[in-house]
Amino acid sequence: MYYTTAAGEVKAVDGLNFDVEQGEVLGIVGESGCGKSSLATTLLKLLPNNGIIKEGRIIMDGEDLVPMGDADVRRKVRWTKIALVPQGAMNSLNPVFRVGDQIAEAITAHTNVSRSDARARTEELLKLVGVDPSRGRHYPHEFSGGMKQRAMIAMSLALSPKVLIADEPTTALDVIVQAGIIRLLLGLRNDFGTAIILISHDLALVAQMSDKTAIMYAGKFVEYGTSKEVYGSALHPYTIGLLGAFADIRKPKEPLVAVPGSPPDLIQPPPGCRFSPRCPYAEEVCRTKEPPFLEAAKDHYVACHFWREIKAKRGGRA
Repeated sequence: MYYTTAAGEVKAVDGLNFDVEQGEVLGIVGESGCGKSSLATTLLKLLPNNGIIKEGRIIMDGEDLVPMGDADVRRKVRWTKIALVPQGAMNSLNPVFRVGDQIAEAITAHTNVSRSDARARTEELLKLVGVDPSRGRHYPHEFSGGMKQRAMIAMSLALSPKVLIADEPTTALDVIVQAGIIRLLLGLRNDFGTAIILISHDLALVAQMSDKTAIMYAGKFVEYGTSKEVYGSALHPYTIGLLGAFADIRKPKEPLVAVPGSPPDLIQPPPGCRFSPRCPYAEEVCRTKEPPFLEAAKDHYVACHFWREIKAKRGGRA
């Protein structure tokens, strides 16, 4: 998915290939600006006017969403099959309407149920996410940050979607509230088989929640596989760099190592590997030829010209 601008096309989501099964959690990790949120809006075709899906397919229940018109996507897909908890969700509620009315509106807008049935469903949803149903009569300013987040999750579950996209669901919440949101999301997966795409820059959160992890850099996946493989046997220099900048209480005290440099301009990304200007392993081939996305181990993919050498050097472990 590209954004058209006066300066040129911003290659925000470029050549990604992944799948999410029922009851599975896929974590997508990367720096700010790498395209994570753009990927979320692309999957729902919630694109701004300058957003364009150049090519590719988005398959849901055997149907490609890309050629579908906006009206069909709104009616057949959004909320009913795929729902989004947007980044900054707790600021997404309309401040002049009661929380319960906003959740009920999402139900009546997509179904033919009566308002009384919608209110009953709203109460069920609030209870499901751990909010007293009577609080539905209150306004957003009467909710805490964690309660707003739970209310937005309740709204996203209004029509029992098969896939829930959670974009930075714990940002700006204290650790106690974060733990409650994590338990809630995992409970939805375990109790209802909801597939979850978890978008975050928090490595610990993704490691805790996800069955599979994708590491995203400059609009592309550079490493993808089971969370056990990606975290335990990282092969891409960017993944290794992220893990090196993250404290691990199980290991001896060591200085953290930052990834040098900054992400590239996605209007004119560097030729070859987009990470090459920041990569300690980069050679001339990295600056001229884009690395293929190869299966380095079972269900573990990496895009790096030197993953074999990195694997040998690290003894097959991160």
